[in-house]
Amino acid sequence: MKLSLVLIVYRSDSSTAQEASKFCEEVLKAKKIKSNRIKSNFHKDEIEKYFSNSESQPNIGIVLGGDGTFLKCANALADYDIPLLSINIGGNLGFLTQEKESLFDKSFIEILENEEYLIDLRNRLNCDVCIEGTSSEKKIIKSYNALNDFYFKSVEEDISPTNQIQIEIDNEKVNEYKGDGLIVSTTTGSTAYSMAAGGPIVHPSIDGMIINPICPMSLASRPIVIPNTSKVIIKPVKKSKGEIKLWTDGSKCMTIKENFYCEIKKGKSPCKIIKFKKSTSYYNTLIKKLDWKGDLSPKNFKN
Repeated sequence: MKLSLVLIVYRSDSSTAQEASKFCEEVLKAKKIKSNRIKSNFHKDEIEKYFSNSESQPNIGIVLGGDGTFLKCANALADYDIPLLSINIGGNLGFLTQEKESLFDKSFIEILENEEYLIDLRNRLNCDVCIEGTSSEKKIIKSYNALNDFYFKSVEEDISPTNQIQIEIDNEKVNEYKGDGLIVSTTTGSTAYSMAAGGPIVHPSIDGMIINPICPMSLASRPIVIPNTSKVIIKPVKKSKGEIKLWTDGSKCMTIKENFYCEIKKGKSPCKIIKFKKSTSYYNTLIKKLDWKGDLSPKNFKN
């Protein structure tokens, strides 16, 4: 890949990530590659202004932080069709990131220039928040995107976290979940909140969507994996008299009132993730990040 301009986004509350961004800038400068550094706490309007004022679009974005930093950048930059290289600087699990050694030994630049990488396309979800009315045409109040998940929980002011949520799949009423909430996840997000809530781990290459209740009151309410071509409608059940809060990728969005509903579908544009060919495999990442046990020494693979 020929690089002329690189956007560097670093975790705003991390001095380590800030220093790493300066180091990255110097490495690129030595190669006569221009770069712009911005903090991860940017507002969406700042990104739109940046791209409208920029003489040329960045070839790639380098994200320095953990998965949380990357998730924000993925949703803010995916529509601009920029491949993202995420390097784990000060993050925790880091399912979506490359190891930081590739930055500090400067190998990342040679890998990019020699095209020793793959572009991993990860599907996103889109959620339109609509208001019910007499018109057959839906009225969209707000629209959100998620690389990992959307989830619904009671508003903070409620005395009890229990809520009741109705779900429709492809215009067919499927269930009413009563419990602490509901997660609608991509397969990329299957190792995030959905996994913590007892959902299945689904390989990200599978074109699926996971619907997972959070602490349901009925043992019959189980996680379900559906095609990501499906249209999912989420509504608060009016008789429960409880408003629910919509979250996307761990960030609060808005309160879903009794006369609102959410329409969730596959997003229009995927997130492009740069993955080094020599990086850890998906299954070894699971073994490492989830502390799975097993003897993976070379002697067991001789035959």
